[in-house]
Amino acid sequence: MPKQEFQTEVNQLLQLIIHSLYSHPEIFLRELISNASDALDKLKYLNLTEEPYKSLPFDPRVDLELDEINTRLIIADTGIGMNQEDLIAHLGTIARSGTKNFLHNLSGDAKRDSNLIGQFGVGFYSAFMVADHVEVISRKAGEDTAWKWISDGKSGFEIEPAERATPGTTVTLFLNENGKEYANSYKLREIVKKYSNHIAFPIFLTADKSDWNEEEKRSVTKRETEQINSASAMWKRSKTELKDEDYKELYKTISGDWEEPLFWFHTKAEGTQEYTTLFYVPSLAPMDMYQADYKPGVKLYVRRVFITDDSKELLPGYLRFLRGIIDSEDLPLNVSREILQQNRILTAIRTASVKKVLAELSSAAKDRPEDYTKFITQYNRPLKEGLYSDFANRVTLLDLVRVKSTKVDGFTSLAEAKARMQEGQKGLYYILGGAEAVLRTSPLLEIYRKKDIEVLILDDEIDEIVFSGIDKYQDIELKAVNKTSTGEDLKDEATADTAEKLKPLLEKIKAVLGDSVKDVRASVRLADSPSCIVSDEDEPTLKMQQMLKSMGQTGFPPMKPVLEINPDHEIVKKLEASSDESLVADASWLLLEQALLIDGVPVENPSLFVQRLNRVLSRAV
Repeated sequence: MPKQEFQTEVNQLLQLIIHSLYSHPEIFLRELISNASDALDKLKYLNLTEEPYKSLPFDPRVDLELDEINTRLIIADTGIGMNQEDLIAHLGTIARSGTKNFLHNLSGDAKRDSNLIGQFGVGFYSAFMVADHVEVISRKAGEDTAWKWISDGKSGFEIEPAERATPGTTVTLFLNENGKEYANSYKLREIVKKYSNHIAFPIFLTADKSDWNEEEKRSVTKRETEQINSASAMWKRSKTELKDEDYKELYKTISGDWEEPLFWFHTKAEGTQEYTTLFYVPSLAPMDMYQADYKPGVKLYVRRVFITDDSKELLPGYLRFLRGIIDSEDLPLNVSREILQQNRILTAIRTASVKKVLAELSSAAKDRPEDYTKFITQYNRPLKEGLYSDFANRVTLLDLVRVKSTKVDGFTSLAEAKARMQEGQKGLYYILGGAEAVLRTSPLLEIYRKKDIEVLILDDEIDEIVFSGIDKYQDIELKAVNKTSTGEDLKDEATADTAEKLKPLLEKIKAVLGDSVKDVRASVRLADSPSCIVSDEDEPTLKMQQMLKSMGQTGFPPMKPVLEINPDHEIVKKLEASSDESLVADASWLLLEQALLIDGVPVENPSLFVQRLNRVLSRAV
């Protein structure tokens, strides 16, 4: 077959990996062993569940063979193997490798970007960091023909028929100057121990070994093969047998992450159902966490047989950042992805796992507050998604999420805010709808600041969707300061008299603004600013309407804001005394438009806004 060129994205990827991406070149061995393990997992599953694979002999193993003299390293497995089409799809194009997504997610930080290799399945290309020539011979299980894939990682690749006695894949690396240090059996043992010790299949190393011959008084070199990993399903062992290093080692194996995990939760359930779960929280959020096609991080096993690592049904979407393993004793081996969605056993495991993870996070928040703060900086938003989607666990999630506040720096919990409430305070107040800096300077906070009442700052773009459906925290009402009803908490005996006195001006302003507002009222929430806008309790704010429009939801009637006027402001007092109707008209519009701008809502007609502003300025100068 004539030489074929790599797809453009593969060329870009190869250049990045070879020249700039990897801060630890030894990762190539972890990636190739991980690929071999995946191939063995797939064949093991088919060997137990499907014809004609049941009749195939299966001796799962990974073999490393080192040729020190010619600086060659061979990594072979007895897994599912690949045919000609698979080799092209996996090693020459972006069809399955995820290369395009990988490139899209690169941040420029070499260490952080190297974590993406395992996430996007492009680890094979790391071989070209240490080899200037790579050959892959593979035979797919159930087929008789083997194929050889050959490339220098630069000009493309060739595929030709080959021979292989059994199904599986053999990768031969012709090591370059950068790779010569890996032509060392001690170095290979060290890397396997570090990254692949808990791969569930035996890894053998064949290499020259020198021993001192006492009779001949000289060193004798022999060729030996020995197993160099533990090959155990570590998660099935008792927690008392395991050390922190064991957990960290397995995490790096299954996640492809360089960083150590922030938390891990290991559970063995016995009784009506038997299963084991081991979940990890990465110290840094996965790069694809906010993409619709994110890669799930949890692998499903049945009695230590790998089933899938591509099911989004194993955990709810808001916990998509978790990495780990679910191993069930009760699921059938031939469970399909379709069955997974309705399987009652898996549903029970999922329900219990979510409660366990949230309980463990609650313990971490109490016992390891510094680490929990690190967790919140990465995963506060997914937890808020849970508030919206997981009603059964909402009470726990409300305790886990963190918010900002006018009273403290950094994050605070709702429980802490509740403990700081003043005597007689009628609820936990919050403001939302924009960036933190904008919210902190909002006119809506003026009266609360004056009365020394805490207001929670909800500056995440999803907060309005999430908290609009939550009325209470424990027995305390949650109240948005930009809702008309919240103003009732601030009224006193003088309020009614003030509103009555201001009524003529309010009616004038309402007549000028017409259908642009729902109502014009005297405000009890303003101290320094002349005006603000609020929404009725059952209506979305203007900011929410903007968000819905940006999401393509346009089939709802436009909501009109309520304009509130500060009776004590100098501008308002002057307008009360003015008989200049044109001035009152211009000022009425400016009071509305400045309130909209402060709330982050653009004015409909900037040209008219500027004309009004200029007319008012000309009177003042």
